[in-house]
Amino acid sequence: MSPSRAHIRATVEAYLSRHAEERDTLDGLLAVLDSTEEPSSRGTLPGHVTCSAVVIDRQGRVLHISHRVTGLTLCPGGHIEAGDRTLLAAAVREACEETGLRPGDLSLTPQFLGEPIDVDVHGIDANPAKGEAAHEHFDIRFAFYLTAEQPPELTLQDEEVAGAR
Repeated sequence: MSPSRAHIRATVEAYLSRHAEERDTLDGLLAVLDSTEEPSSRGTLPGHVTCSAVVIDRQGRVLHISHRVTGLTLCPGGHIEAGDRTLLAAAVREACEETGLRPGDLSLTPQFLGEPIDVDVHGIDANPAKGEAAHEHFDIRFAFYLTAEQPPELTLQDEEVAGAR
């Protein structure tokens, strides 16, 4: 079962309580949450909710991956799936799928404890091969520290990820 509309709205409102100046930027996301459309469905246009993990190592470096389909270099993340009960769970699953990290490699940052550190809106080009029109991703981002002193070796998901840095 995907995260509920109420869960998504509560998460976004908690974020906006700390970043009220971003409310206008997130108008499209708020409109989706006010509609009857499923906010996490890939088919919801003009945009839908996605989740990402900002993975930080002990030296303060942030992991970025190159997404093959979009050509964008972003933090690991992507679409919510039916088995993701929360937005946080979706971010962890996506990070692990795309990088080969294990959930135990990640620890929530004490500053946020599961609250998003950012909600980014970025455009996605049309993908005729997938029958997708141009749309926006309302990307809810959570921060994690790597638990190990030395970053674990990454095993990138070849079909979606072109590289990491």
